[in-house]
Amino acid sequence: MHHSIEIENLSFTYPDGTPALRDVSLSISPGEKVALVGPNGAGKSTLILHLNGILSGEGSVRVCGLEVIKKNLGLVRSSVGLVFQSPEDQLFSLTVFDDVAFGPLYQGLSADEVNKNVDYALDAVHMLTYKKRVSHHLSMGEKKRIAIATVLSMHPEVLVLDEPTGGLDPRSRRSLIHLLKELPLTMLVSTHDMLLVKEIFPRMVVLDEGSIVADGLTTTLMQDTALLEAHGLENPQ
Repeated sequence: MHHSIEIENLSFTYPDGTPALRDVSLSISPGEKVALVGPNGAGKSTLILHLNGILSGEGSVRVCGLEVIKKNLGLVRSSVGLVFQSPEDQLFSLTVFDDVAFGPLYQGLSADEVNKNVDYALDAVHMLTYKKRVSHHLSMGEKKRIAIATVLSMHPEVLVLDEPTGGLDPRSRRSLIHLLKELPLTMLVSTHDMLLVKEIFPRMVVLDEGSIVADGLTTTLMQDTALLEAHGLENPQ
């Protein structure tokens, strides 16, 4: 059985010469929920952007059994749903329906299948009644849910989120945590929200200066005060 995500010896340097990832190897099994944590500039977003080919470095990246290379990008991007930190990067259509239908339409599905997929995705994020709403009039919490629906509409195997709780008020944050808990997908989430990590993710990967410095059970790593302090993190009591 293939891993949902398999990264081997991945290194990436930005065009200005800044190294962002150094020899990163990481495997995530189907159904695992994994948190990727570390300080700003650790390389978390850079790593995530390799999972559907937005960035391409040295080394090997496979998702759902597919090598992330140019000829596979269509399949890769329907297998891995990437949700950006800012929903504005994902929502660009007039209505919620149009935003969520974009992926299935691009896949060439029939009108009936598109409607089914949109309903499934909006139902999964508890936003079915929002179909006709104007996306840019929604609150930040609502936009984040719709952004997740835009990738769920393509029935991905893996959900990858960048700072999902960033910018949310406490109520929206709590409701998003409930949502992530109940989604039955393999999940990799880059976050600074250590309470979110503690609540949802059994496994935690610590990235700093482009290298993985720890990878293990969240409950164990959260107790390692020296490790957390060394990498700008803290255990939320």
